Amino acid sequence: MINRNSYLEKIIKYQNTPIIKVLVGMRRAGKSTLLRQFHRHLLDEGVEADNIIYMNFELLEFASLGDFQHLHSYIQERMSGKDHVYLLLDEIQIIEHWEKTINSLFAEGKSDIYLTGSNAGMLSSELSTLLSGRYVEIPLLPLSFSEYISFRPEIKGNLDVAFQQYLKYGGMPITPSLPADEELISSVLGGIYNTVLVKDVIQRNNVRDADLLERIVRFLADNIGNPISTSKISGYLTSQNRKTTAATVDSYLNMLEKAFIFYRASRYDIKGKMYLKTQEKFYIVDSGIRNMLLGFSARDYGHVLENIVYFELIRRGYKVGVGKIGSLEVDFVATKPAETKYFQVSASVLDENTLKRELTPLQKIPDHYDKILLTMDRSYITDYNGIKQVNIVDFLSDTDSF
Repeated sequence: MINRNSYLEKIIKYQNTPIIKVLVGMRRAGKSTLLRQFHRHLLDEGVEADNIIYMNFELLEFASLGDFQHLHSYIQERMSGKDHVYLLLDEIQIIEHWEKTINSLFAEGKSDIYLTGSNAGMLSSELSTLLSGRYVEIPLLPLSFSEYISFRPEIKGNLDVAFQQYLKYGGMPITPSLPADEELISSVLGGIYNTVLVKDVIQRNNVRDADLLERIVRFLADNIGNPISTSKISGYLTSQNRKTTAATVDSYLNMLEKAFIFYRASRYDIKGKMYLKTQEKFYIVDSGIRNMLLGFSARDYGHVLENIVYFELIRRGYKVGVGKIGSLEVDFVATKPAETKYFQVSASVLDENTLKRELTPLQKIPDHYDKILLTMDRSYITDYNGIKQVNIVDFLSDTDSF
């Protein structure tokens, strides 16, 4: 079992608080493993096994609990005679109208409730309707680079080699246990991707045109880090003899976001201090899945690095947008309450013109928040009048940096 201690700490922080804890993230990103890890934590704390109700709704054992009423009756029977239980319910969205059961159990006040789900729609429409303000969302992503190397001790001593493998095969939790074989890993990642697309997008949303959806996925995967609009996607599809409407494209984009396959980064006007609704960018949750879709040969190296940095900033708790300063662009504006950082990402700035291009937007920003240039270079000046240059591998492997 791969331990995700940083995520476990987040769950423990909310233990025994009167809110529902909801772990969300793409299917096979490690939610079930994390829930089992928390189960073990409870036992280690001295909680009696009978006071923990763990249910994984992907198992046939619970297939007969097809609706919320049967689920409620089953849990009530398990809770009989107990003053307090821990409810650990995995992939709860499989149960029809599950939120009614959770609402009732929460109101009874005898259980500490933990849920997992593979679609953000369960929060935005189902749970929040009944329990607005009474749940906390804990997002789970595939392995960070620092997690990846902790599970690959044989390559931990050479971070640059380890990073190239991470860049190529991604951080889905199963990958560290597999040999570095393109065909094998492509097959495994393809299976994960197809399951997510079918179960969490096509079936959940009754998608009728799976081919159109697949074309949009591949277009987004091939354009990570590029400004995207529905009209741009529609134009591409028209060039492929697949005419569609902007409304259909927008609907499919929302579905892919809710399945946690792609994440949307809005543009942020640095001077105006506001988010804009045009020319957004999309980033794919795992570089290995992107490479499985497009081929493992090196392509668009700079944007793949950008993709990895984007998710690292999300893991570190930042809200991440794409900065606009006049006509120039800053790759990322990362914000927390009372904290802002600016990031540029480039494969290399050893070329003088490239260095100037990357520094100029940061130099134009009229404030004194941290400004960081991330590159793969190992030989560089560490400071340009307050703008720090840091190696990407070092940044990713040191989770306390910035």
